[in-house]
Amino acid sequence: MLMTGKVVRFDEVRGYGFIAPAEPGEDVFMHANDLLDEKYLYSEGSEVEFFLERGEKGPKASQIRLVYQPSGNRVSHRPVGAGESSGGRADGGGAVAGGGVSAEQWRAELTEALVGSVDSLTAAQIRQVRGCVMDLVEKRGWLGG
Repeated sequence: MLMTGKVVRFDEVRGYGFIAPAEPGEDVFMHANDLLDEKYLYSEGSEVEFFLERGEKGPKASQIRLVYQPSGNRVSHRPVGAGESSGGRADGGGAVAGGGVSAEQWRAELTEALVGSVDSLTAAQIRQVRGCVMDLVEKRGWLGG
């Protein structure tokens, strides 16, 4: 049964937490293995959708995904025009993506930008777009190391 709720708490290190369902009932156990988005995106108050299952110790969530929440980090949909740059040279050369950050930091920032920019993207679509962008960034050598 598909349900919605809010994360009551989630320990990213231990990989588990609890969801308060929107419908009255007891809190639902959540585990990192059941998350469809990156686990660092889940925090107290995050709205989620999940399938309710019966676990050995009570209600358990599976296929947990974040529901879109407005973000102040929206990416502009205005295309970069001729002669303009998104941080590098207009001819496509130069280091643009990294800005001195690690590949993992860049990946996290890219994920956050995708999550906050287009509310209709699914987790699978975000992973697909992020993969294409990361391949391009690595191919171009835009992240030094």
